[in-house]
Amino acid sequence: MEFFIDPSRCIGCQACYHACAECETHRGISMIHLEYVDRAESPQTVPVVCMHCEEPACAKVCPADAIKKTADGVVQSALKPRCIGCSNCVLACPFGVPRYLVDFDQMMKCDMCYDRTSAGKKPMCATVCPSGALAYGPSAEIERQRNTVASNTFVFGPQVVRTKVQMMLPAEESELELDVAAFMK
Repeated sequence: MEFFIDPSRCIGCQACYHACAECETHRGISMIHLEYVDRAESPQTVPVVCMHCEEPACAKVCPADAIKKTADGVVQSALKPRCIGCSNCVLACPFGVPRYLVDFDQMMKCDMCYDRTSAGKKPMCATVCPSGALAYGPSAEIERQRNTVASNTFVFGPQVVRTKVQMMLPAEESELELDVAAFMK
């Protein structure tokens, strides 16, 4: 089972935002937010969740060793007893995901509803998304249903980041992955 984001399908309804807050481990706080692609030109939004990097920058820069990655690749929120609130993780994330929540004195972020996904259920956001912008399932099935290609490789200048979460790209954009492969040689 894999998690997919398809920005072209997001309708900005915020169902994912509200469902996330209902996840038992989030204490009523949503760990997902919507960003506007170009607010001045378009109402297009994109859901922002933790991408669960293979080598999470947030965990690497944590001086208290509070951010852990599970054996199945889910990067979790900072452990409350260890988090010192320095916000290094917030600054290090190439996707801008972690948030330091003052009320909890802790960094919190999307953990892919680990309480649900570790039990074989879908994350809350993926269960309520009416447009399919957020999906959770077998890769072959998701790609077959859409005219898109899944990618989990992102390039930020010289940095190449691979993630557990797949971003759906238009089929003609798949050439971009070839460019990343050439860049890495």
